[in-house]
Amino acid sequence: MPKTSSYTPPKVWQNINKNGGKWANINRPTAGATHEKELPVGKHPLQLYSLATPNGVKVTILLEELLALGHKGAEYDAFLIKISDSEQFGSGFVALNPNSKIPALLDRSTSPGTRVFESGAILLYLAEKFGEFIPDEQSARAECYSWLFWQMGSAPYLGGGFGHFYAYAPEKFEYPIDRYAMEAKRQLDVLDQNLSARRYLCGDNYYIADIAAYAWYGNLVLNNSYNAAEFLDVVSYRHVARWAMEIERRPAVERGRRVNKTWRPEDRPWERRDELKRAPERHDASDLD
Repeated sequence: MPKTSSYTPPKVWQNINKNGGKWANINRPTAGATHEKELPVGKHPLQLYSLATPNGVKVTILLEELLALGHKGAEYDAFLIKISDSEQFGSGFVALNPNSKIPALLDRSTSPGTRVFESGAILLYLAEKFGEFIPDEQSARAECYSWLFWQMGSAPYLGGGFGHFYAYAPEKFEYPIDRYAMEAKRQLDVLDQNLSARRYLCGDNYYIADIAAYAWYGNLVLNNSYNAAEFLDVVSYRHVARWAMEIERRPAVERGRRVNKTWRPEDRPWERRDELKRAPERHDASDLD
């Protein structure tokens, strides 16, 4: 028998009731700055304003990979943006990213400086700027773009959908958890089937599409994101796990995962214990040594 709902949507929605949940204090139906606050500026060509969420980690991994290849122009300052304190709504950050989401990048090596927001756009910008981690041949590049934008379009269902209702909502609701668990598992199966015949998402080479997808799906299968590994039976996606473990062993990935990270292992006891040095901000390579 279908379940009835006690909620009848009004003709016009208004932001009257607080929705609760862990991140309720940073959600609002309007854009723009809520307070005046300029962004700090460091000494390097690239200025990153971020947090070590999956979207933030994508960019710091790529920057560390570029530095490992000897690209001195990829030196960067990584400033911490505390989203729980609404720092993303400061006037300086909003000027860099009108969408008020991390990460945001300012490239000061151009005149005038170039702002880039949205993690996928930042990955593309840096890959094209330095000519790395992106294929040269047109068809191969299209495949890389396809997997990159697959991740950008799919991950909101994993994080904002499944992660929110399973881990952060004020109550457990069966319908949205079932709906988004089904979609999360479908996405894992898409990856698993592709990786059953390929070393990386696009074939034999490691590209920005792998970095982007690893940050979300690698973290899910290896580090128990949302304390949901058992619930989603992530061990059954063995090709995803193999791919993610290979990526996670890369020295630049290990370094990039620690940038703008503030939480300690005891803050998230359900995750795989990580004793690596945290770097809430990064202004020099020695901050990660």
